[in-house]
Amino acid sequence: MNQKIPLSWLQLTREKTRLAVALSGIAFADILMFMQIGFRDALYYSNVRMHSSIMGDVVLINSQSNAVLSMKSFSQRRLYKALDLPAVQSVHPIYLDYTSWKNPVTGRPRSILVFGINPDTNVLNLPGIAENLNQLKLPDVVLYDRSSRLEYGPIAADFDQGKTVNAEVRRRRIKVGGLFTLGASFGADGNLVTSDVNFLRIFTNRQRGLIDIGVIKLKPGSDANQVAQALRSYLPRDINVLTKQEFIDFERNYWASSTAIGFIFTLGTIMGFIVGTVIVYQILYTEVTDHLSEYATLKAIGYTQNYLLSVILQEALILAVIGYIPGLACSLLMYKVARDATLLPVFMDLSRAIMVLILTILMCFISGMIAIRKLDSADPADIF
Repeated sequence: MNQKIPLSWLQLTREKTRLAVALSGIAFADILMFMQIGFRDALYYSNVRMHSSIMGDVVLINSQSNAVLSMKSFSQRRLYKALDLPAVQSVHPIYLDYTSWKNPVTGRPRSILVFGINPDTNVLNLPGIAENLNQLKLPDVVLYDRSSRLEYGPIAADFDQGKTVNAEVRRRRIKVGGLFTLGASFGADGNLVTSDVNFLRIFTNRQRGLIDIGVIKLKPGSDANQVAQALRSYLPRDINVLTKQEFIDFERNYWASSTAIGFIFTLGTIMGFIVGTVIVYQILYTEVTDHLSEYATLKAIGYTQNYLLSVILQEALILAVIGYIPGLACSLLMYKVARDATLLPVFMDLSRAIMVLILTILMCFISGMIAIRKLDSADPADIF
């Protein structure tokens, strides 16, 4: 094996320009796959951060609700009926809706997502919520998501400087009483949290008692799956009963299968894989063609077909590993640029890095397996 690696390496490095083109092509394919997978995962993660922050074990939603983007209200009496089960400790209603926020500096309106909760009990495990619950008890006071996009105005910066921040939401004057952190998503560029009373003051068209999410906390030692199953039998069919993890998966599956966005990012990853395969195939095919007479000579002096195949596959492996390194480095830089520009959680993780490395090796091996078919024409009888 130690004698085979130098041959494959020497063949690749003999044409420095060709090697550079091959590595650039592989790096480009890796960057394309990294960016598509990164945006796809950011899409999924950003849209379930609220779901993950819910401090509860079972969630009730209207059976006609598809995602946060299209929630349907239901009577909170359904939620309070869950208290009939011995395993239920407490229930907590959540209102949510989209409305218009007017930038206090430019006056430009922008859609924002508003959550209405009972300020007596915290149901969202987000930084900044618990310490500002008392602020929500004041009339027309909201908490502003410091990770919202800058198009809403310098709200967080002004608040941190001790300035009084007022804004207009749905033509109603409100005051920012504190900051919390949730983050922008593909569904909402910014978020507000307020009390259920203030929520209904903002959304005058909403009726008290028609909530969007019902959160159920169970007594210690209770099994969420069993309680959820019992609630499905106990509550009317117009209510969808989900465990917290099922609620997270419910939202994730919506973006993955019911929107074009998930499909587009997956297709982009596949296209990156195909592009890389074609580029590497062209390089390896050219290598085989240029050295066809040498391969025929090696066959004539006793080297087997399998040996020649191993040389080509070693070249594919070398290209995959070396080309992956600049692709990874460039992707890390582009992740930071995308994160700063969009405020989306575009981060590199170990599982994604390993997955793309495996895809790169597979991509190069497929190219090598296609290219080595040219070796069948390396017949010593034709050369001599």
